[in-house]
Order: sequence, then C-alpha cells, then structure tokens
Amino acid sequence: MADDTILATQGLTKEFKGFVAVKDVDLSVRRGTIHALIGPNGAGKTTCFNLLTHFLTPTRGRIFFNGREITGSRPAAIARMGLVRSFQISAVFPHLSVLENVRIALQRKRGHSFDFWLSERLLRALDAKARELIEAVGLAGFEDTLATELAYGRKRALEIATTLALEPEMMLLDEPTAGMTHEDVDRIAALIKRVAMDRTVLMVEHNLSVVSTLSDHITVLARGEVLAQGDYATVSKNPAVVEAYLGAGHA
Repeated sequence: MADDTILATQGLTKEFKGFVAVKDVDLSVRRGTIHALIGPNGAGKTTCFNLLTHFLTPTRGRIFFNGREITGSRPAAIARMGLVRSFQISAVFPHLSVLENVRIALQRKRGHSFDFWLSERLLRALDAKARELIEAVGLAGFEDTLATELAYGRKRALEIATTLALEPEMMLLDEPTAGMTHEDVDRIAALIKRVAMDRTVLMVEHNLSVVSTLSDHITVLARGEVLAQGDYATVSKNPAVVEAYLGAGHA
C-alpha cells in the first residue's frame, strides 16, 4: 500500500451459491479524499460495502486499512480501528431526543454499553461535546426534538452526528441522499463535504449530481466488477460506463 492509501482491497470476491456478486475488485482509497462507489442497480456496491466492514465474509481476497490487513476481523473491531459505516453502525433511537441520541453515541465511544444507568450529573458532562456535534451537522435548535419527529433529511444528519461521535478516521456512507427532497440533498451534500475536511469518506451514491460535485475519485462497478476508475470527467465519458447505465435504464 502507498503511504497515502488508507483503504485497499486485493481481488475482493463474494459468491452466493454460484452467483458472483463481487468479482476480483481491487480498490484503493486515498487518505483525505471523498471516493464514490457507483454503478447501476445490481452492480454489487452494497455487497462491496458489507465486505469492507465484514457484515459479509469475502469468498476470497484481502482488505487492508491503514496498512493493516483486516480481512476476517469482526465488524465491531473494524469500527474501533476507525473505519465506521454510517447508517448501519450508528444507532438512532426514535423516541429519544437529538441530544440524547448523540450522547448515547458518545458513551459508546467510551466503551460503556450500559451508561444509561449513570447519574444525570455524569451524563450532563457529555452535553458540551454532544451539542458541538449537533451544531456541526446543522441541527442546532433541534436538541430537544425527538428523532421520530425529525424530517427525513434531518434524521440522516442526526445519524451522521452519531457516527461522528465515534471519531472515525474513515466514514462509509451508504446512499446518504436516497429518498431526499432537493433541499435535503443539498443540505446533506454540504454536510458530507464539511465532515470530509479532516477524514476520508467512501460513499455509495445514486445521485450523479452529488457524485460529480463531491467526489475526488470514482470507482464504477457493473455486474460485480470494476468497470472504470478516475475522476468524474473521466468516468462519465467512458463508453463502457455510459452503456452500463443506459443498458440498466439509467440516463
């Protein structure tokens, strides 16, 4: 691995009873960048994410994070190393407030699963950091709002806040703008750009406008294999990429 590579895979492959979902994927993510994983439906993007965080075990291939092989590591151990998948590891409790949700995430970072039972005084000690994270994701003024009462885009922002509470060195975002209004998409895109200033982001994203705006580097998957890699200008003009999207009913 090059010194500026934070995450890499070699020959990453996943087979399901004869069906090859991901095949010989060599991925290299540079430290401090926003790297997008795109492709038509069924391309293997989410399977690839599940392999990186070991929610699925590779059939073969190797995964490296910060120069250390993590193939076979447990998901919780990978998260402790600083590689955190948002919207899967982060827990948002619908009937707790925004502040309470972020505070619980901060407790998890400390390694105490049952801090629910700590005194109010000890819990309040986490409030300053929690409020800082809440402000960072644009939720200032919503501290006392129940998570279930938040608009969809703001709920996603809360999920990012709970992920940031774990102090990840690298964040994996799985379709962060899926199902959002145009206004919410713009808000979350700006948030991703902001949180990426001091960490690495790898994201699966269908919205090509978001990809073109945010991404430093793009890997295109099709039928489980790497079809193209490069910046947006390069991959968007690649005839094989155009064919893959048009062939799958995408413009």
